[in-house]
Amino acid sequence: MITTTTNPPSGLKADLNLGYIWLISSVAALGGLLFGWDWVVIGGAKPFFQRYFALTSEAQIGWANSCALIGCLVGALVAGALSDKFGRKKLLILSALIFAVTSLGNALAENFSIFIFWRMLGGVAIGLASNLSPMYIAEVAPAQMRGKLVSINQLTIVVGILLAQVINWALVRNLPTGATDEFIRNSWFGQQGWRWMFGLTAVPSVLFFLGMFLVPESPRWLAKNGQADSAQRTLTRIGGENYSEAAMAEISLTLATEEIQRVRFADLLAPKMLKVLVLGVVLAVFQQWCGINVIFNYAEEIFKAAGYDISSVLSNIAWTGSVNLAFTFIALGTVDRLGRRPLMLFGSAGLAIIYSAMGFCYAHGVRGLPVLLLVLAAIGCYAMSLAPVTWVVISEIFPNRIRGAAMSVAVCALWIACFLLTYSFPMLNAKLGAAGTFWLYAAICVLGLVFIFFKLPETKNKSLEQIERDLVD
Repeated sequence: MITTTTNPPSGLKADLNLGYIWLISSVAALGGLLFGWDWVVIGGAKPFFQRYFALTSEAQIGWANSCALIGCLVGALVAGALSDKFGRKKLLILSALIFAVTSLGNALAENFSIFIFWRMLGGVAIGLASNLSPMYIAEVAPAQMRGKLVSINQLTIVVGILLAQVINWALVRNLPTGATDEFIRNSWFGQQGWRWMFGLTAVPSVLFFLGMFLVPESPRWLAKNGQADSAQRTLTRIGGENYSEAAMAEISLTLATEEIQRVRFADLLAPKMLKVLVLGVVLAVFQQWCGINVIFNYAEEIFKAAGYDISSVLSNIAWTGSVNLAFTFIALGTVDRLGRRPLMLFGSAGLAIIYSAMGFCYAHGVRGLPVLLLVLAAIGCYAMSLAPVTWVVISEIFPNRIRGAAMSVAVCALWIACFLLTYSFPMLNAKLGAAGTFWLYAAICVLGLVFIFFKLPETKNKSLEQIERDLVD
């Protein structure tokens, strides 16, 4: 078992058990893998279930792609209260079970209404995992590793996205070039192929379910709920006796003067808390309204508008996943070294420039490779900045006492923003055209850049309790 001795900038002397830290963080991050897989699988399946269910209107297509977000909102909304009451671990186990059941439900759906039901219920699992996986990792991670470890959750999201894209492509790679809608609808691809795309999600769901029984409960949740001895045992296993004693002293200090057993959402509106809550909500909304998710969910339309046929579209989608994965590794290596703020500023500025160029290409009829390269550049920029760092920031800025409730609000805002983005894209695309739509996203990125420049403090190398003192006290 790998161990290292260090005296981190937070002041907590630690003899870190790196093998154990990486194990529990990686298992919890499987929630991110399923989040990414289940979220993106629909992009590859859409050309086939759309024909199977005879979806024709823009509203129907938008609803099929965005309905899961209703479940995401519900899952994120209840995650805070339920995890504060029952613990982070139990809710992550529940999310794994829902992932497994709903993936099979979607695979077996015989009509559009049943399909929508299972997609929405699957969204509940995404909402739970998107809230709890990064929060759990932040609560077990030593300060000097927290950015990297929370970013592991984003890495697994990206791995899940890539796995879904590669499996989608593998299942339909033999689809004849130029296949008609009628051929697709009546072939194996249109009748059964898309079902396998959803059904295979059950495999990692079961692994996540079993793995969560091997990890401890969050020590900060244990301390908050009167189980200080259990919390100290977990912290000792993470960083040794000195680390656990110092960490428990910091945790206890943030909880000592508060009524901690019952947190009301009204508590979040206290002036000091509200300032931090607004910061988390705006960053969560901006991560979605920066526009990148439309590339994953509407890749078919985006690449078709750039002149690609359906076979090339699926190949290009796999390329987007590969770039996403490669640049996420850059974030892992820089988030604790360069800090959160510089990466967020870089991502905002980079996307504004890239979207402006994409709008120019669409407006002037530039097709093919230039558009593909710009799409890949946008994904790379997002993957090394806004994608992982937003989750890091919103998992660490909220005080211990209200973290569950505050995370619920921020993640709910994220999923509402994602729903509006995903549902509105077909209509925006029809009204403004691809050029106007991406110019709109560029303008949003400029606004995000301004907000981050003036409002986001640096949090690297600080314990959660130090961040709380800086932002709230």
